[in-house]
Amino acid sequence: MSETSKTSRRSFLKKSSILAAGAMAVGSSVQNVHAAGSDQMKIALIGCGGRGKGAVHNHMAVNPNAKLVAVADAFEDNAQNVAKSFRESFKEKADLPAERVFSGFDGYKQAIDAGADLMIIATPPGFRPIHFKAAIEAGKNVFMEKPCCVDAPGFRSLIESSKLADEKGLKVGVGLQRHHQKPYVETIEKIQEGIIGKPQFFRVYWNSGGVWNRKRKPEQTEMEYQMRNWYYFNWLCGDHIAEQHIHNMDIASWIMNDYPVEAQGMGGRQVRKFGDDGDYGHIFDHHFVEFTFADGTKMFSQCRHIRNTWNNVTEHMGGTKGYADVSKGKIVDLDGKVLYKNRDKGRNPYEQEHADLLDAIVNNKKYNEAYLGAKSSFMAVLGRMASYSGKVVKWDDAVAKGPSEVPETFAWDAKPPVVADANGSYEHAVPMPGIYKPY
Repeated sequence: MSETSKTSRRSFLKKSSILAAGAMAVGSSVQNVHAAGSDQMKIALIGCGGRGKGAVHNHMAVNPNAKLVAVADAFEDNAQNVAKSFRESFKEKADLPAERVFSGFDGYKQAIDAGADLMIIATPPGFRPIHFKAAIEAGKNVFMEKPCCVDAPGFRSLIESSKLADEKGLKVGVGLQRHHQKPYVETIEKIQEGIIGKPQFFRVYWNSGGVWNRKRKPEQTEMEYQMRNWYYFNWLCGDHIAEQHIHNMDIASWIMNDYPVEAQGMGGRQVRKFGDDGDYGHIFDHHFVEFTFADGTKMFSQCRHIRNTWNNVTEHMGGTKGYADVSKGKIVDLDGKVLYKNRDKGRNPYEQEHADLLDAIVNNKKYNEAYLGAKSSFMAVLGRMASYSGKVVKWDDAVAKGPSEVPETFAWDAKPPVVADANGSYEHAVPMPGIYKPY
């Protein structure tokens, strides 16, 4: 890794940490929003799933002058159902005539052209670089959910689009809400001030029982089935190490003001088997990754989707002078004496991140979390490449040589990167350590 690369990553994270700490002063709403010479801010949604719907509600909660003017989703039923729901819940704040409810693979282009000031992008992560690029090229402010990419080409695209956003003075928020969560912001500020000395190691976890699974329907094409069941295909979600565990790994990089230079790990697929309850694509159900930062500091990362096992979603740091349970906002010295305990949970971070973005748009503050989203997402991709291959995978090599995971064309009859066998199973496509090549 070049010295320029190291410096740029450290400086960006330092700046974003300071911005996050200062942003907590934003009030419960922002008045007098001036978008395109008006007091009204027009927003549009791309991706009408649960998180997309939630993100719109979060934005509406902090922006009394918002008006939702368009929605888009690859699936027409998703777009229509969400539009109906928004019309009922937001009343006059939802201006969604039939001609501004878009569907299909190109629906995002129509939503971008619908006259909104802010695009909320919450499609499956594999589409994120494509949709973000189009929004920035069109001169739109953006809030996009995490993870922001699933492969190296997507990461490189995000970085280029992030630079263009800077050139155009656009504001970008990313759904890594811990950066806007008061206990995290204040605890990490204490750690970075040196309360427990130099970091020695990190332990981060996202262990849970897993998420939804949708059975195949006879009338579905392969592309439609995979998109309906997007969580279980790498080209769409990046594996659960990216889709969920990104939050925990991101905390270590936040504290370090840097990203790992390499990773090695292990993982597998012990309980996700094809059977009566449907299929689980070709992703792993557990990962363990050891990340190494430039100064030798280690992060031990563990994520699992197996029911009836130990559940844990936390972040911890050991330092030369003490220990931090970052997730609980508690810091102790080497003898166990409490040095700091956060008692103010602050505001709902899912709303706070929208309030901070809105404040930047209204007051024309420099605000671009796209680099944060891109690099934290790629850290998860690096971990996946390491656990899939069983090899030491270096950041710079992965960025430069990592393969594309997404299809060459998007159509309902197009062929995705992996397809089911005659029985409807993807077991044959599960990556095998020792055989799988990271690049």
